[in-house]
Amino acid sequence: MSELLAGKTALVTGGGSGIGREIAYRFADENANVVVSDVNETGGAETVAGVLQRKGHAIFLRADTSNPEDCDATVRAAVQEFGALHIAVNNAGIGGASAPVGEYPIDAWDRVIAVNLSGVFYGMRYQIPAMLDAGGGSIVNISSVLGQVGFRNSAAYVAAKHGILGLTKSAALEYGTREIRVNAVGPGFIMTPLLKNMSPDALKVVEGMHAVGRLGTSDEVAQIVVWLSSDHASFVTGAYYPVDGGYLAQ
Repeated sequence: MSELLAGKTALVTGGGSGIGREIAYRFADENANVVVSDVNETGGAETVAGVLQRKGHAIFLRADTSNPEDCDATVRAAVQEFGALHIAVNNAGIGGASAPVGEYPIDAWDRVIAVNLSGVFYGMRYQIPAMLDAGGGSIVNISSVLGQVGFRNSAAYVAAKHGILGLTKSAALEYGTREIRVNAVGPGFIMTPLLKNMSPDALKVVEGMHAVGRLGTSDEVAQIVVWLSSDHASFVTGAYYPVDGGYLAQ
């Protein structure tokens, strides 16, 4: 086990599967205490079990990021269990409906914005005071390549992921002199449960959108999140890091 994050406590939202789960595992490998939150209790418990198998320390809390009270409770639990909060990864997100803007369901729009954008704000709203109490910290917000470009029939998702970048930059400016760094990561299309409903033909098309000709893995995203969370990235804040196999190079 490495010691890169030894003595640190990290919170990962949406940690019950996919990218969030892999980030939790990588944090555990670097000797951080891990707080996993998700609406999926089964998945969250499985992530915690995986951390424990890696000789790490973790707890799970059921939390809906679109509920500010849940976000507050998650931070409080992290501090109560491990003494402080040093790292937060706001990863929870949903895909939403597929429809052009003129036909997009209003309730689907509201839900995507609530989880994917407001959920990141709510998380930071409570994470930042806890980090100030701890003397500083690092926040990594999971945006997307679609935080930089458009995508047909996904207006809510694209708008939310663009919004995360603005929120990240604003917070980085506000807290840069107070020892809190805030950055964003933009995964390309990663083989996660969010893509489980895509047909093989659709997946082939999506793979071809990436210069490397394949989808990414959760581990490839987790590696840069760990780096941004560590002191190796001490002069990095307000930045956006694509992990996209060349998707944005087109």
